[in-house]
Amino acid sequence: MSPQPNRPVLELLSSHWLSLLGAALVTTAGFSWLSVLPMQVRGHASNPYIGLIVFIAIPVVFCLGLALIPVGMYLGRRRAREGLGTVLDRAASVRRIVVFFALTTVANIVIATQGTYRAVEHMETVQFCGQSCHVMLPEFTSHENAPHAHVTCVECHVAPGATGWMRSKMAGVRQLRDVTFNTFPRPTASGLESNRLVPAAQTCEACHWPGKINATRLRIIPGYKDDEANTATQTVLMMSVSAIHGAHLGSGIEIHYAAADAKRQSIPWVDYRNSNTNQSRTYLAQDATPEDIAKLKKYQMQCVDCHNRPTHAFQLPERAVNEALASGALPSTLPYLKKTSMEILKTEYASRQEAAQKIPAALQRYYRDKQPDVDANRSGDIARAGSALLAIYNQNVFPDLKVTWGTYPNNLGHTDFPGCFRCHDETHATSDKKTITQDCGVCHNALAVDEAAPDILKSLGLVKP
Repeated sequence: MSPQPNRPVLELLSSHWLSLLGAALVTTAGFSWLSVLPMQVRGHASNPYIGLIVFIAIPVVFCLGLALIPVGMYLGRRRAREGLGTVLDRAASVRRIVVFFALTTVANIVIATQGTYRAVEHMETVQFCGQSCHVMLPEFTSHENAPHAHVTCVECHVAPGATGWMRSKMAGVRQLRDVTFNTFPRPTASGLESNRLVPAAQTCEACHWPGKINATRLRIIPGYKDDEANTATQTVLMMSVSAIHGAHLGSGIEIHYAAADAKRQSIPWVDYRNSNTNQSRTYLAQDATPEDIAKLKKYQMQCVDCHNRPTHAFQLPERAVNEALASGALPSTLPYLKKTSMEILKTEYASRQEAAQKIPAALQRYYRDKQPDVDANRSGDIARAGSALLAIYNQNVFPDLKVTWGTYPNNLGHTDFPGCFRCHDETHATSDKKTITQDCGVCHNALAVDEAAPDILKSLGLVKP
């Protein structure tokens, strides 16, 4: 029987495996896209990386399928002309297509309801955001040891609504490009620094809000001296949380400021307005001129201007060592451990691998050379302390990404970084010489400062007399 030059479309579509494969890919992409679509229009965008599926992976599969269908039809037609194909009547072609699409539909339902859903669900996890890309290793590491460790990345980094969804998709594509071509900045800019941080009103205030009554809060800060006994001290502060929040974010209060640097550590201009009292004051730092301020970008104050590292906090060596001594991770009975730990941690290491080799070895060498009796009797404690020091280093320093001690300032407080003193320095003044106060008693009452066994803790019943 001679081949038919003009075969029906259904027969051509079913006559070659490439056209069937193309049809399968098209339907699979369509089913997958329909399964993801409801997640994208539900109001709160999910993970920004889902854009890789919606806008890149699924369209690529869909277009590939569309391209394969005419190629398969062409090859089937050519094979028929050469007498190599089996001639099918229209009824047989219809049956073949019906069976094919029935089987494909069943497979697609499984893929769409399980595979795509599971993929999207996985992309919601902290592990995916933090571990699928080496660039995010510092943020992932700090997130594991933070108060918000059980809050997923997308809850804070993706704003609700269509606008937040689109911005997250654009950011995801941009990040993918930078990682692919190795053009991402080192260190990675913080949300404040890059001006891409989602406003606190859309994220933080879902759980925390300015009107919440916080009253006062007792804060006990451990410290240790550099002497042989690693003498423990404690600073006890009664924090006026309500007063602090009320003065900056209370009813009717709106504060704007200008920053002279990307990290917002230098703030030469502050504008305070209170609609309830009709107060309005503008403060200029010393040597700042209106012409200088006009060139700077202005921001409205929000929670994250002070709480800028609520999850991804990186410590300085002394605070990290003090906390490790207080928790027992570092045995405080090892002589001169505080002093020696500080010296070891402040040493520069070319890589984390070099640090892993040298930090424990340096501590062992110190006790072997300077404290031989301690080395002979407490080798286990020394080894444990070496591991704890390495853990502190690995939580805060990432040499290949240029993240080291102090790379990311923490604006909460004013001990490790300027923090509060960026504005509260008594040098920001109005035209009539009124300044932003630096009175310690406005924010907290110091009940003890670097005292060994403060009496106040006994009075409060927090330690036994």
